Amino acid sequence: MPTILVVEDDDASRMLTQARLKPYYGVRVARDGEEALEVMERHPVDLAVVDAMMPRMDGFELVRHLRATNQDLPVLMLTALDTMASMRDGFDSGIDDYLTKPANAEELLLRVRALLRRAHIAQSRRVSLGGVELDADAHTTSYEGCTLDLPRKEFGLLFLLMSYPGQVFTNDQLLDRVWGVHDERDLVTLKTHVSRLRSHLARLGCPLRVANLRGLGYRVEIAEGEDAGRGRANKPAGGVG
Repeated sequence: MPTILVVEDDDASRMLTQARLKPYYGVRVARDGEEALEVMERHPVDLAVVDAMMPRMDGFELVRHLRATNQDLPVLMLTALDTMASMRDGFDSGIDDYLTKPANAEELLLRVRALLRRAHIAQSRRVSLGGVELDADAHTTSYEGCTLDLPRKEFGLLFLLMSYPGQVFTNDQLLDRVWGVHDERDLVTLKTHVSRLRSHLARLGCPLRVANLRGLGYRVEIAEGEDAGRGRANKPAGGVG
């Protein structure tokens, strides 16, 4: 059974969230970010439901700390702050989802379930989509008997996008998750690697394409019709790379 960490300084709100989750998950609690880090040092948790405004260490600072230390724990921010600015601050800090209070009990459970499902996919060492298979241990990309050895960043980009088919990732999200907060990174670097990844996929002859949604970001798609057929027709007979 997955374990959820509820980080909330208000006693009534913490008890309510705990009561809603407890029939379906193991639940641990903390009253602020510092206590949450102490709990996570002693006990493994699979997801955190975090309030924004708390004493000592608030939710934004807690999530920034987690991401800076390369912890991929899924985080749902549950807060009374309902402005676009606070939502932007939450996603900029590294949260995975944002829900305002008072939250509907069913919606809370649906969002928690979705985040856990995505985390399970992302933590898997293999992922497949449209006949393309990625093996993180062997660091290989294969399609219909052909194998392609992608450079590390392109592999990381494709693995992330394929782990969440249809989901749009912003430039900042891709840079954070693939390059990390301490690596040298910029939009030109990202665009260069996306362009190279597209070329690699074309060489592999697979139906996957990395689509750019103007003003939003990137997602992976399965090409249909003429594009997919042209990819298969151009697929080389032997290994690639």
